[in-house]
Amino acid sequence: QVQLVESGGGLVQPGGSLRLSCAASGSIFSINAMGWYRQAPDKERELVATITSGGSTNYADSVKGRFTISRDNAKNTVYLQMNSLKPEDTAVYYCNTNGRSRPGVPFTSWGQGTQVTVSS
Repeated sequence: QVQLVESGGGLVQPGGSLRLSCAASGSIFSINAMGWYRQAPDKERELVATITSGGSTNYADSVKGRFTISRDNAKNTVYLQMNSLKPEDTAVYYCNTNGRSRPGVPFTSWGQGTQVTVSS
């Protein structure tokens, strides 16, 4: 079993910055993609950004140029640097990862979510 622990959410004013972290632990043989998703009240969960094991990144159009995803493979940790935050970025942010817990045994895990609120 693979656990994800997120940290770094909070309340920030418009234009401010936050950095989210997500550390994976447990039975991990290898990790493929890691990513961040978010869900605002009364909305569907949406992709924010993903990063492959090789470092290729993908971003939602709404966050391009403002958010940066990165990862530390040695620590099984993914980060999301969020700059120029807007009220519409307010949501619960979830970490996601997939890989293999043993050779030939895939896993997909979600974090518990961390609240990001952008408000003056």
